[in-house]
Amino acid sequence: MSFKNPQASGPERSQEEEQAKIDEVRKLIGPVANKVPCQCSDASIMRFLRARNWNTKRASKMLKEAIKWRIEYKPEKIQWDDIAREAETGKIYRANYFDKQGRTVLVMRPGFQNTNSLEGQIKYLVYCMENAISKLDQTQDQMVWLIDFQNWNMSSISVKVTRETARVLQDRYPERLGIAILYNPPKVFESFWLLVKPFLENKTYKKVKFVYSDHPSSMKVMETLFDMDKLESAFGGKNNDNFNYESYAKRMRDEELKQRSGGATELPSDQMSEVNETDLLVSDVSSEVSDGDSSYNCEIGSILEGLDEMQRLQLHCKGQIADDVGEAKK
Repeated sequence: MSFKNPQASGPERSQEEEQAKIDEVRKLIGPVANKVPCQCSDASIMRFLRARNWNTKRASKMLKEAIKWRIEYKPEKIQWDDIAREAETGKIYRANYFDKQGRTVLVMRPGFQNTNSLEGQIKYLVYCMENAISKLDQTQDQMVWLIDFQNWNMSSISVKVTRETARVLQDRYPERLGIAILYNPPKVFESFWLLVKPFLENKTYKKVKFVYSDHPSSMKVMETLFDMDKLESAFGGKNNDNFNYESYAKRMRDEELKQRSGGATELPSDQMSEVNETDLLVSDVSSEVSDGDSSYNCEIGSILEGLDEMQRLQLHCKGQIADDVGEAKK
């Protein structure tokens, strides 16, 4: 989520100006740019620039930290069998169709959480993001999130998981979200959205759409975005091929076999081994942008404070219910 920053908006840039910014980031990144060309491509650098409002020093720092994370976490090495348990309920999965713009669709169902492991849940999120990115149309670098609130309630919220999820998506996969569809969300979500909307950047709130299956007017969002013959019936489409764990597991394993036999990963391990710690020192950049980056830290702080408040509200409600039950038994 991105809150309004008085310095964020600026004039439209020409292609020449954008390319100059990209070249400047590549120069700031240094030797590592040649060692991991996939992560330092023009398209990749542009995403980090957009995430940092075209500030080259901040974008360079963010990109170096993301590359360092990839070296340590090795997301390209995660295999289906590593995360199969997490996938059993279909809480996150890649749909077998694209939207009309050729963007990958990730279905997220937070009410279908089936484990308590923070490590396992984040590993599965990373696996799904890597998988979705690998299937993007060559003309696209963003995806669609279709968030289904079936079975969701306040007890579905885990502040620790939500915190880490926000950090991973913001810091490691910036500007990957094209549009987020909240399908049948509780009314409290819409009320909350109306409260925070005035404080959000225009590009952020335009990416979020509320859709209710019993409101024909809101369902037009789905008709605009998707081929209804391909969209799952669970979301108002005509495709009855909804999530099935066994079928999905086979599909993921088949894709892994195909990739191993003929496809390269986004960050080949032989290239990653050439990157050393000196290449990824961010202190030189960090010292120059730490003061100017404070607005970003405040943004994260605001989000996390909100999550903490949600957790406190959840605990308060549980405590109140327990007290009421106790009184009723007397």
